[in-house]
Amino acid sequence: MNAVYNFFIGEWYFATPLVLMSLVAASLVIWRLLLNRTAATDMDDFLPAFQDVLRRKGIKGAVEFCKQEHGLIPQRLYVAGLEAADQGAAAMRRSMATEAELEVVPRLHFLLPPILAIAKIATMVGLLFTVISMINTFSAIGEASQGGGSKQNVSEHSSKIGLALFATALGLFTAIPLVFSHVLFKEWIGHFENKMKAAAAKLVTLVTNFKKDPSLLDPPKPAKADRDEDEYAEEDEPRRAGGRREARRG
Repeated sequence: MNAVYNFFIGEWYFATPLVLMSLVAASLVIWRLLLNRTAATDMDDFLPAFQDVLRRKGIKGAVEFCKQEHGLIPQRLYVAGLEAADQGAAAMRRSMATEAELEVVPRLHFLLPPILAIAKIATMVGLLFTVISMINTFSAIGEASQGGGSKQNVSEHSSKIGLALFATALGLFTAIPLVFSHVLFKEWIGHFENKMKAAAAKLVTLVTNFKKDPSLLDPPKPAKADRDEDEYAEEDEPRRAGGRREARRG
């Protein structure tokens, strides 16, 4: 612990840039996590509500409903597809593909280049500081040896070699979590793109069925009066059959 303390206090001009990079990197990762959370949408909950709005209010009502959502799929992808619905299914697919390529995917990759850049730079900066510190240490050892310094002075300068390696260690301490986070973010983006493709295909199917027959989205249930009449007819059927048998006997 004394060595770490000596590095941060005695070699503060090396430690400060690396600590700042670590803090910035942690902030970027947390920011990206929050963006991922706001970009996602639970489609199992969204689609039933969307179908109901599409059936009752039509395409314009569905567009307004999607604009009120916070996820990228309804707010960006579905709005682009619904706005091109009057031109046919092919136009919907083109519109959603363009929206995904130019708007959604760039948003998903936001902050990933800086995260990866800091991960690479932190390692090289730590190594650079280590090399500079070791050059200074070896120069001091050489001067002490030529000047007839005691063995104690030479050993004190030699101990700084281990202290110089803390710069490399701190750079790796910053870079390793960033590389791991970058890989996880890329994997999440891949899953999200597959989710977008499935959602786009589902939207085209829903709109096509709506244009053919809006009732296909949600088959209407029989009205209460109709159900009461059917139940009454089923209950009255045995009585009518009994009446016919009595009439034949008479």
